[in-house]
Amino acid sequence: MTNSTKIVSIILTGYSDIGNIAYLYFTMLSAFYLCIIFANGLVIGVIGTNRTLQEPMYLFVCSLCVNELYGSTGLFPCLLVNLFSNTHEIPLTYCYIQIYCLYTYATVEYCNLSVMSYDRYMSICYPLQYNSIMTQRRVCILIVLAWSYSFCQFAITLSLNLRLQLCGNIMDKVWCDNYLLVRLSCSDTIINNIYGLYATVLTICAPLVLMLYSYIRIINISVSSGNDAKKKSLSTCAPHIVSLLNYSIGCSFEIIQSRLGKANIPSTLRVIISIYFLMIPPLVNPIMYGLKMVKIREASTKVLKCRRPFFLQ
Repeated sequence: MTNSTKIVSIILTGYSDIGNIAYLYFTMLSAFYLCIIFANGLVIGVIGTNRTLQEPMYLFVCSLCVNELYGSTGLFPCLLVNLFSNTHEIPLTYCYIQIYCLYTYATVEYCNLSVMSYDRYMSICYPLQYNSIMTQRRVCILIVLAWSYSFCQFAITLSLNLRLQLCGNIMDKVWCDNYLLVRLSCSDTIINNIYGLYATVLTICAPLVLMLYSYIRIINISVSSGNDAKKKSLSTCAPHIVSLLNYSIGCSFEIIQSRLGKANIPSTLRVIISIYFLMIPPLVNPIMYGLKMVKIREASTKVLKCRRPFFLQ
């Protein structure tokens, strides 16, 4: 590629070692995607149509599930199509769209988990004032802020990327990565790097402070309470803690292997690490919340029983 060549597509070389097992990968990934759509769609439908579930905790779970569907749709269709492509090439425009979808998904997920920790803090530390503080209006404002911040923040990143002149189109990934896209540029990327660092620190630190504050207060209250109160607090917070750890570990692995080199990491393992936070949380979260939260579990069971084919009833 010469500097004068206009880049119109990106070649994703993460598919290069798939070979003859593309059909196996296609079957597995299709099953994953269908399970994600079904599980998240069921939780969203149950919460959206059941008046008894119009409470802060369930509304936050609904927002989380909507984001899981959004992020999965940004990944899986392109992933499945490229499994059978000879060149594993995608248009540059779609590459920008995919970057925007996947990075906003990641930011919304983290912000949503942070406001969920605040909700658990209010529920455990101020049970008597909880309903007057966490009104539906306030919950909606928190959800809108989590989504709008993420979309606006990365819209600026995307606008900075669009001005870059690319001098290469080879990306060692199975999805378009913003960090690797900036590295393909032969333009001055200092503004992109400064804003990227600022946005990353702000996006991570602000929600992290809120989560740490919330759980420090929850732990203090739990320690000074009886055994029953401790068990109830742990039971209430367990799904959120598991979701947070699962997502954070996946993101950490992806950031480390992308930035610190991958010479000693097998290609198959690299692919698994790179899509872990885009596949496992969207599948695990709705199942975990559906099983853990009694109201969602009971409502989901009723829906599934009503949807059984007539010959199974």
